[in-house]
Amino acid sequence: MKAAVLHAAHSPLVFSEVETPKPAASEVLIKLRYAALNHRDVWIQKGLYAGLKFPIILGSDGAGTVEALGESVPKDWLGKEVIINPSLDWGTDERAQQKSFRILGLPDDGTFAEFVKVPAENLAYKPAHLSFEAAAALPLAGLTAYRALFSRAKLSAQDKVLITGIGGGVALFGLQFAVALGAEVWVTSGSDEKLSKAMALGAKGGANYTQSNWVETLRQNAGLFDVILDSAGGDGFLSLIDLAAPGARIAFVGATRGDVKDFNLRKVFWKQLSLLGSTMGSRTDFDAMLKFVSEKRLQPIISRTFALEDAEHALRYMDNAQQFGKITLKIS
Repeated sequence: MKAAVLHAAHSPLVFSEVETPKPAASEVLIKLRYAALNHRDVWIQKGLYAGLKFPIILGSDGAGTVEALGESVPKDWLGKEVIINPSLDWGTDERAQQKSFRILGLPDDGTFAEFVKVPAENLAYKPAHLSFEAAAALPLAGLTAYRALFSRAKLSAQDKVLITGIGGGVALFGLQFAVALGAEVWVTSGSDEKLSKAMALGAKGGANYTQSNWVETLRQNAGLFDVILDSAGGDGFLSLIDLAAPGARIAFVGATRGDVKDFNLRKVFWKQLSLLGSTMGSRTDFDAMLKFVSEKRLQPIISRTFALEDAEHALRYMDNAQQFGKITLKIS
């Protein structure tokens, strides 16, 4: 099969012929139609991710048809149109993943290929209203946003929500989910154009965080927030503490801007805030996310589509923060 292979950190993906994987007894082989990128793929390429191994086929997101079955997999899966849950071996505890948990695309070969093998328990039927491309864009970012907002922050329609860094996959799904629920949503971005696009999707307003008065702008226009979704961390996180209403829940799913320095604990306990770390999600979260997307007829936002052989160009496009929505790879 053809695949985009990463042979070492700080090196480009190489489009080449590799051996087609063979599913074990409890696995299936999926013929992929589309895959999608996540920032995780860029971080692995840059050597900024734990547990690196090479060569590796990146990619956590994909949708296609079941091509072959392991001997213990029910025969009725054969030929079905499916979406992949990339949250492998979560375990039975809904509160947190077990030690053996991993994400498709490292250490297991992922979806930047014509075929991928995954445990049968990580299959789900493709939502009927979604194309293969839209379905492929959904899993990792959709699951991450859904668990952070619903399972962790207990989002309700009565909440006022702030989502930072709009334009990336998790933030956009967070916006779509919260708007679909009926919550009032505000956003931040370093781009006025992205703020305008977010408002066209239902955000009530926003602020450009490159401006020195962005916190005051939000406070004056929106007030304080009941739920905040963040993936950046860094010093800007301190401003989120200030923007949180008493009793607010702050869910954070990443730290792309690093750790938080000079953290003021007094503001957290005096305002009765809940700081909620969240990573990926359980099978229960994934099924609930798919049900919500299907019921609300939500469509993932696609920024740009590349051919599989152009996967390296797709990674550079993501690394340059050019996207508003998901970046997908057309496989076949």
